[in-house]
Amino acid sequence: MEWIQASNRDYTEVIVVDDGSTDGTADVAQAFQRNHPCVRTLSNPGNRGKGYAVRHGMLEARSDWILYTDADLSAPIEEFQKLHQAATAQGAEVAIGSRALDRSLVSLHQAPFREYSGRFFNLVMRLATGLPFRDTQCGFKLYSKEAARQVFSRQKLDGFSFDVEDLFIAKKLGIKTVEVPVRWQNVEGTKVSLGGGLRSFSDVLKIRSMHGE
Repeated sequence: MEWIQASNRDYTEVIVVDDGSTDGTADVAQAFQRNHPCVRTLSNPGNRGKGYAVRHGMLEARSDWILYTDADLSAPIEEFQKLHQAATAQGAEVAIGSRALDRSLVSLHQAPFREYSGRFFNLVMRLATGLPFRDTQCGFKLYSKEAARQVFSRQKLDGFSFDVEDLFIAKKLGIKTVEVPVRWQNVEGTKVSLGGGLRSFSDVLKIRSMHGE
């Protein structure tokens, strides 16, 4: 389940993307939206993956700035202001939350194996793609509407490495992106399997070829 928050000065919407969940979360969201017209629930055609869910929500969002966040809110929603302020101050169209720029903001860490696997993944990612970011996998990212349309319409991956692909696409298109330290705490219940993690490594190694490099 993913949340997409889109907002401008006069309009805010919250999009809940259901990726084939079986725990009744979608029913709760749909019941909530009957009394809260700013909420929309989107359903994927079965379980398609996190990348598909985020792409679905981002392309459906209508406002000037669009934030996507994991439904567990491991990064508090108030951190949106940091991303928005950084983007507007630096003339960027994309701002990504980062756990790596200031690790003192991480109040509850992942298990050591997962955390150090993430750091190794980031090293491989930077070598393979040339992207400079210290943390591409934090599920808290802000796009302008125009940048979202350009990037997510070109995204091909449906799995967990879609973040890297999107940032690589943004770089190719000349879309300025800034990395911003955010508060974050680990929430148990990850859906990333060992097989999924290994696929992420292989996906990163082929992103260049997927996009013409």
